[in-house]
Amino acid sequence: MTTVPPPAAPAPEPTSPVQAAALRAGELPPVEEVRPGVWTLAVPFHGGVPAATLAYVVEDAAGDLTVIDPGWSGDGSLTELRAGLRSIGRSLDHVALVAVTHLHADHLGAAAAVRAASGARVAMHAAEVHALEHERADAAANDADIATWGLPEDLRAGVVAAWGTGRRIGRSAGEPPYADLLLGDGDVLPVPGRTITALGTPGHTGGHLCFVDEADGLLFTGDHVLPRINPGIGLGGRTATNPLADYLASLRRLDPYADLEVCPGHEYRFRDVVTRARTLVQHREERTRHVAAALDALAGTDPTLYEVASRVPFSGGIGSMTGFLLASALTQTRFHADLLGRGDEVRPA
Repeated sequence: MTTVPPPAAPAPEPTSPVQAAALRAGELPPVEEVRPGVWTLAVPFHGGVPAATLAYVVEDAAGDLTVIDPGWSGDGSLTELRAGLRSIGRSLDHVALVAVTHLHADHLGAAAAVRAASGARVAMHAAEVHALEHERADAAANDADIATWGLPEDLRAGVVAAWGTGRRIGRSAGEPPYADLLLGDGDVLPVPGRTITALGTPGHTGGHLCFVDEADGLLFTGDHVLPRINPGIGLGGRTATNPLADYLASLRRLDPYADLEVCPGHEYRFRDVVTRARTLVQHREERTRHVAAALDALAGTDPTLYEVASRVPFSGGIGSMTGFLLASALTQTRFHADLLGRGDEVRPA
């Protein structure tokens, strides 16, 4: 996710009043049956915003369970997940599959512990596994990028710690192999009696997936589309493509699913994913215009990336940011400049 505030357009109305009420109160929502044999339960994520991941539990025709995004587990105890399963008369012994939308700790983090406790298989996109396996090399490349950004010296160490060699996206992924089943766009999850299809939606991370259950009218979106938050872009491993371009294309892939209820990774369930996706596209288009205006204003000055980003109206301004937020704002500025075809106007420091 990201802590970037939501756009001015109104957030979609919740289809789960109890989730929305819990969010307003700063509490964990209760376990809720979304459809017959499909439940959602909240797993706290310490340090995350908001403070819980919405995990989804799906019962198959054999009585076994698939868990979509089991959330975070700092000590491997799986306390909240065990309690949630117990409340529906199930246990970890019934879990046969863990399907993961993307590699972030608040989604993937508990997967290894669930596998160890239940023997379940873990499934996610091959690009996420690649990112976890190449984390150290990517971090070194990020350090090299950071050195070109023109950061004030007092901010450099914090950015390296949060975005470069100090960053550990795989800290809660367990040990290799990270997945037992590699998923690609269009693959059907091995869930007997149900047809749940993986939909490739890169952008937030390089191998982000949504899961489509058309029979039950459900779209599990992970962090691709959230009701009130603008998801961050390029927050996985390094990719050969522009994560912003990937994200915009991925949002348009949701057009056929306008009638499905959205089951996001955070906040609350809602409907009309197409309208929400269009709002997110408009937000990115507005940011692109801001970056273009900044480049125009700095034309002929050979600006650094930090100087360009300083003219972009991020919430609070670049001057208020440090660490991860600052690094994310700067990389997104780069993505927008490149999408405009004007990346060569930014000077390496």
